[in-house]
Amino acid sequence: MARYTGPKDRLSRREGFDLFGKGTKLTRLMVPPGMHGPKGMRSSSQYGKQLREKQKVKRLYGILEKQFRNYVDEALKIKGNTGERLVKLLESRLDNVVYRLGFAPSRPASRQLVSHRHVLVDGKRVNIPSYRVRTGQTISLTTKGLLVPSVKKALEEKDLTLPGWLERRAAVGRIVSEPKIEDVLEPISAQDIVEFYSR
Repeated sequence: MARYTGPKDRLSRREGFDLFGKGTKLTRLMVPPGMHGPKGMRSSSQYGKQLREKQKVKRLYGILEKQFRNYVDEALKIKGNTGERLVKLLESRLDNVVYRLGFAPSRPASRQLVSHRHVLVDGKRVNIPSYRVRTGQTISLTTKGLLVPSVKKALEEKDLTLPGWLERRAAVGRIVSEPKIEDVLEPISAQDIVEFYSR
């Protein structure tokens, strides 16, 4: 699938949230992009808030509009809370699982790990970032993938907090249950996204 290759700081500044895990490198997070700065910011309507939430989540997971719309359509077809189903579909992406397991410092880095064939699912190489993992599957890295400097550094991280639906031992992770909306660390309002597409 295609991906966004433009300036990333601009997107984070537009959403007022560090979308790509740049941390201290992102210096002007509270200043909106563009030459007019804070003067150009107006109070947002309900539609505007829903649009911003949709854009934020789409950019957070590194998905373009068409694929994101497909996830929403799929969530709408499944019985139950549509917002929770949408978050479950997004969290079940392989690139996101690699990031959540702490194998990579950010989602773009985890996407690159997957694309470069460094990730194994149940012992088989998978190079599709949108591959949907299932409960019981194990995620590991190839021997070559373990030698990548950013992966080595990420695996040495002691303060990693794993979501409840994942478990990890050394460089092997396992999906123990389905993702839940409560496990998402980022501030996401799935209901706003569902309402945006339900207009």
